[in-house]
Amino acid sequence: MKKTTKRMLIMLGGVLLLTAVLALGFYLHIRKLIASSPKPGPQTVTATNVEALEWQPQLAAVGSITAVRGVDVTTEIAGLVRSVEFKSGQEVKAGTLLVQLNADSDIAQLHSLQAAAELSASVLERDKAQLAVQAISQAQVDADAADLKGKRALVAQQEATIAKKTIRAPFGGKLGITAVNPGQYLNPGDKIVTLQTIDPIYVDFYLPQSQLGSLSMGQVVNVVTDGFPGTTFPGRITAISPKVDPTTRNVQIEATLPNAKRQLLPGMFANANVDVGEKKRYLTLPQTAITYNPYGSTVFIVTPAGASSAPAAGASAAASAAPLPANAASGASGLVVRQVFVSTGETRGDQVAILKGIEAGQQVVTSGQLKLKNGTGVVIDNRVQPASDANPTPQEK
Repeated sequence: MKKTTKRMLIMLGGVLLLTAVLALGFYLHIRKLIASSPKPGPQTVTATNVEALEWQPQLAAVGSITAVRGVDVTTEIAGLVRSVEFKSGQEVKAGTLLVQLNADSDIAQLHSLQAAAELSASVLERDKAQLAVQAISQAQVDADAADLKGKRALVAQQEATIAKKTIRAPFGGKLGITAVNPGQYLNPGDKIVTLQTIDPIYVDFYLPQSQLGSLSMGQVVNVVTDGFPGTTFPGRITAISPKVDPTTRNVQIEATLPNAKRQLLPGMFANANVDVGEKKRYLTLPQTAITYNPYGSTVFIVTPAGASSAPAAGASAAASAAPLPANAASGASGLVVRQVFVSTGETRGDQVAILKGIEAGQQVVTSGQLKLKNGTGVVIDNRVQPASDANPTPQEK
């Protein structure tokens, strides 16, 4: 019995010894693997220097371009088109002949009416002479005078009818494209061509009633449209509606823009920005540099490795980061990032104003933040920078 117990203890000791040896070998193997694993290298990011820029406070709105004067030229009476005296797209002055309708029968009738009026005038003169010798009564002369007035009224009516068949431009402007041809029959109200006065031109837009105190006649308005990306059309407010829309509580604003090149056309969509107040200076970053979280907004500041976690009081903020060359790859080593909270303000296109949290001259990461944390090493490559345009426009590539 004692021998059996002793043998079992020896076997148990051997198993424990084998287990310990295997565990030690496994531990040494894992440590070797960890020691031989590649160390994480610096992350490639883009960065920019914090700049203090002047911002002009603006009210932004979406509007439509409208003509100072615009009308679809039509005919008041029916008739057959004898001639078309203009070309599509032509610039015309007020009173320019556009279309001549056939008026031959109307002119013939006018001649008949004129002859009748001349006869009535002769009868009146003859009866006046007879009245002088008391050969006829005053009543007859009065009837002759009334008859003459009636005949002359018919002549004037026929002349007006003939004039309506000569269609002229009601005001100066640019003609559109017409489909009217000689020989075509027009009914009253049929469209002949559109006529638009487009220099200057209006932009109509709406702003909330809460902004009425910031608006006044003559304020500068800058208009951009996707038809001409990168081009700003300046103008001034020339009319503020005296009524607020009771449904939307918005007020209509009209601004007048010079349009000498005829680039803006009625019906175009436009973005209007009204300058309000004095210019202000803000520390500015691209919006891509901001990481928005439920607990606050943060940015990553680039600093030399081993530098203090915060710049010393009174020290220049630029001392925490070397100057950043634009659009160039940086192979510098020894750079790390530090995450800080910031307070953001107004936005302007791709840019955002920073109210506190950073200082001018510091370098801030603008892309690649997802792979960063405090103390992560970075390499700056600015060959491709995120957008940072105060007035961005759609890009088609």
